[in-house]
Amino acid sequence: MRTISRKAAAWGSGAIIAVGAGVAGLFAAGQGHQARAGSPGHASAVRAVTRQPLRLLSVAPANGSQGVDGAGTVTVTFNEPLPAAAPLPRLTPAIAGTWRRAGDSAVFTPRAGFPAGTRVTVTVPGGDSGVRSGYRSAFTTGSYSTLRLQELLAQLGYLPMTWTPAPGAAVPAASAAAQLAAAYQPPPGTFTWQQGYPSGLHAFWKEGSPNLLDKGAITGFEADHGMTTDGVASPGVWAALLKAAAAGERNTHGYSYAIASQSSPETLTIWHNGRQVFRSLANTGISIDPTPVGTFPVYEKLPFQVMQGTNPDGSHYADPVQWVSYFSGGSAVHYIARGAYGYPQSLGCVELPYTAAKEAYPYMPYGTLVTVTP
Repeated sequence: MRTISRKAAAWGSGAIIAVGAGVAGLFAAGQGHQARAGSPGHASAVRAVTRQPLRLLSVAPANGSQGVDGAGTVTVTFNEPLPAAAPLPRLTPAIAGTWRRAGDSAVFTPRAGFPAGTRVTVTVPGGDSGVRSGYRSAFTTGSYSTLRLQELLAQLGYLPMTWTPAPGAAVPAASAAAQLAAAYQPPPGTFTWQQGYPSGLHAFWKEGSPNLLDKGAITGFEADHGMTTDGVASPGVWAALLKAAAAGERNTHGYSYAIASQSSPETLTIWHNGRQVFRSLANTGISIDPTPVGTFPVYEKLPFQVMQGTNPDGSHYADPVQWVSYFSGGSAVHYIARGAYGYPQSLGCVELPYTAAKEAYPYMPYGTLVTVTP
């Protein structure tokens, strides 16, 4: 006569799930063939009915957890090994990865992981190859690290510095799983500034925290990847950034920084890749419509445009301009014909002579930070 193990017999005879005190348990129901008292099969049947029920002890990450590392494992632990006939837990949303039985636990290892801000539901099924009732828990993955964002932007050439990983901390570029894991838990390393930029540029940088250099770098990255140039590290930006890091797609424009000085005579100066490459007389806004003071990233570029608006006297203007680099609202660096340059004449823009504007245009790629001084 064919025999089966007591564990398989107990599961196959009809397992049900019960939940008590916040924990789910799988209980064996002693159904099926009844052996005669005193026979060898009788003792086996008694043992099958009276065995300890399979109970769920824990799910990690725990139910309700926030800020979870989306590249980590998910572990469901029972009071004893999960029977081979029992269904494995399920994750929603489903992602690529593998479940394995490890002692008393079932462990899921993702191939890459869950993106930031994902609500993940863990379902523990039960029943005799079906589900009479079940247990569910949920956790939410955390945000990606700002420090890792900066590391990647520096590695890809969008910041005025390099980043070098600490010995043994390099992230394999082609490994999507390693890149995602590093997005949650950034590796240690060192940022090194490129020499030659004004000291004021350093003041915008704060390692590990969002800052103006990040915004400019993100804007430049967005432009290179056909995205809206808002300087925000959105989920779409992160996805593209991780892909670019894996492919080694570096910035080909170099790094630029510009200062529009409103000291007399007014000037525009540009530094590119650590050296001053441009300086020209410029015009900023008149008192009734001044150029905004502060630091802003270039977010739109047009070789030619007809600018339209309203003059201070209420009349309408439609001026053809060239070599336009917008940096704050309707304010842009561009060419427009003037009799002279070096003092306030514009309605909020930074105006340049034609030759100077044409020369400056390629040195002001998307994301270039433009500082307008008082």
